[in-house]
Amino acid sequence: MQRVTEPELMDERSQAEAYALADFNEAHSRIVEAFGAYFPGIELAGNLLDLGCGPGDISFRFAARFPASTVIGVDGAAAMIELANQRKARAAATGERVSFIDGLIPGAAIPRIPYAAIISNSLLHHLHDPRVMWETIARYAGGDTLIFVADLLRPPSTAEARRLVDEYAAGEPDILRRDFYNSLLAAFEPREIEAQLAAAGLPGLSVGVISDRHLVVHGIRG
Repeated sequence: MQRVTEPELMDERSQAEAYALADFNEAHSRIVEAFGAYFPGIELAGNLLDLGCGPGDISFRFAARFPASTVIGVDGAAAMIELANQRKARAAATGERVSFIDGLIPGAAIPRIPYAAIISNSLLHHLHDPRVMWETIARYAGGDTLIFVADLLRPPSTAEARRLVDEYAAGEPDILRRDFYNSLLAAFEPREIEAQLAAAGLPGLSVGVISDRHLVVHGIRG
């Protein structure tokens, strides 16, 4: 199945609120667990950069998992950043270690500081030009920065995409079911991402499939 792009930003207020209220506990827990599996024994300290942070759930999960870390989340949708900052105000345990930047990549006002890790969840498939992701990582990663990019895996057919929506988003609002379906069609296959990494000069990164709908790009920039 050929890739079908979708809008790069989830900037409608209704979209942002539906996404923030959805139950992503299983999927997001799997992502944090996958990070631990790919980087066993790592206890991150220092700065983490979360690209495409949305309403901040992954940012807060990494801040809780690594209490010696500071997380900077970046997203181009103002509605998402507004919700992330609202959660920050309520998150007494981790809020002071998490901050958010409203801005598109490339061009967002991301601090040029050392990053122990650059993480991202579900941004890559939104980008019409995936080079934006890999060029941003190359720009902000140092030689020992851990890279962990989780995203959707494009299924082989629209019928399989509909099956995945029915299995994993059966009880969700129509707007989330629609967005999930469109995102599956906009996602990449592992071989496509491998070609992107080669073109971007990021040979230290590998692609692994972690579920029937998720993949992970992981490694050290090198």
